[in-house]
Amino acid sequence: MDSGLKEVSAHMDKSVEAIRNELATVRTGKAAPALLDLIKVDAYGSQMPLNQMATIAAPEPRMLVVQPYDPSQLNAIEKAIMSSDLGLVPNNDGKIIRLPIPPLTEERRKELVRLTHKIAEEGRIAIRNIRHDANKRIHQAQKDGDVSEDEMHRQLKEVQDLTDKHIATIDQMLERKEQEVMEV
Repeated sequence: MDSGLKEVSAHMDKSVEAIRNELATVRTGKAAPALLDLIKVDAYGSQMPLNQMATIAAPEPRMLVVQPYDPSQLNAIEKAIMSSDLGLVPNNDGKIIRLPIPPLTEERRKELVRLTHKIAEEGRIAIRNIRHDANKRIHQAQKDGDVSEDEMHRQLKEVQDLTDKHIATIDQMLERKEQEVMEV
């Protein structure tokens, strides 16, 4: 595989990883520390990611526990969780925050499935855009006389194979997440 194709593959891998991370933040019926990854807390005069301010654990399937490194930030963390769109109600005991994860309603599950499909489609579009740019470069190289027509076709096929592989990975991640969300 030449350096151009390695670069294409690396870009596609990054897109897949971004989608994996985004899907991890979609709430399911189970407690997962990644649910709180996008929460920002007003602390020390700036917006800080919650996961840099506290230990987040899931001791039970339907419970998250947030233990701040600095106990004085407990109220700021609680406020940030309440103002997030996760719909979680924090339970603050003065030392840690417990977050019971309520079971999802059927309507909310369907909403989350739609959201996961939208995230996956964004990933597929990103992969296809990378393919489009790579194909343009390959065609240009052929026009410039840098590669033969046979080599151009071989490279185009390899780019398409990479595209198919990465889109299949996104589809598998979507399927797993959808099952997770619909699981009662």
